[in-house]
Amino acid sequence: MDAWHWPPGAWPLVLALGMSAALLVDRWLGEPPVRWHPVVWMGRSLQRLQPWLFGGRAQGAAQARQRLRRGALAWLALALLWTALAWALQAALLQAAWQAQGRMPPLLASLALTLLLGALLKPLLAWRMLSQEVQAVEQALGQSLPAGRAQLARLVSRETAQLDAAQVRESAIETLAENLSDSVVAPLFWFALLGLPGAALYRFANTADAMWGYPGQRGGRDWQWAGKWAARADDALSWLPARLTALLLMLANPAQGGWRRQTWRQLGAQARKTPSPNGGWPMAAAALLLGCRLGKPGAYVLHPQAPAPQPAQVALAQALAGRALGLWLLAAWLLAALCGLWALAAGASVKGAL
Repeated sequence: MDAWHWPPGAWPLVLALGMSAALLVDRWLGEPPVRWHPVVWMGRSLQRLQPWLFGGRAQGAAQARQRLRRGALAWLALALLWTALAWALQAALLQAAWQAQGRMPPLLASLALTLLLGALLKPLLAWRMLSQEVQAVEQALGQSLPAGRAQLARLVSRETAQLDAAQVRESAIETLAENLSDSVVAPLFWFALLGLPGAALYRFANTADAMWGYPGQRGGRDWQWAGKWAARADDALSWLPARLTALLLMLANPAQGGWRRQTWRQLGAQARKTPSPNGGWPMAAAALLLGCRLGKPGAYVLHPQAPAPQPAQVALAQALAGRALGLWLLAAWLLAALCGLWALAAGASVKGAL
């Protein structure tokens, strides 16, 4: 049983309830145990294919083409696997809820469906852990600079041993902004479009990019060719969510310039300074709205004329991200309400015609 068998206007309500339930579970319970975490399973499935990915006897350009081809085939096979599993789970839930409507009130059956959908969606996003880890960096900085660096190393791939306190704080705020998109808004966006399969596909793509898409971390040029497909796929799936996250951040804080035309124009210019086609958008929005400089030593600086972030601005960044997430949920509920009103109006007009 799929969504089209539900009454008109019901599916947006199911999605809004599912997203709300997922975020409530995230707030109350946090991350599931590692052994039961689907993102960990995705990572293990990616890891199992690495020996095949780098196998073969080809050399030079032929080896690069072979590894690019194998990387694409491996990505497509695993993406199909995880998306199909998510689709099967969602279809089973919808079928069970539809059948249960004959034995229990429809409202109760729908509520049970949304709670289960939310529980399945929750492991594919991580807001509470992200916020806590960023807060832990600032708390560690309050103890000592080495403690702050060590805590930050849990969050970022960049070298932290030479960072000063301001740079540690900049990196923490950047991580919060970028992962607000990657770990929260993007899974919710794809869930809103395609249900649980959409969220699973995005989370797999993001995990594959983290494991295969960074050439400098493991295998140099060999890794670059093997992970090129994974990196480009993640870029494509993250393109709109990253810009949507920046928009949500700007709308969440209009008092400090979110609605000013100059700030909107600055956003694109600042975002394009980063090597990532997507990560710079939420990071640039955070820099402009917080009125502080953010950057990666030797790579880029966002909002360079602003001062370095202060301790209080980490808490402000968390609050801003929380408001942006609240705006997303508000938009989802407004859409659900509009669809419900449309369904009621359509039903009334049909009855009137009869």
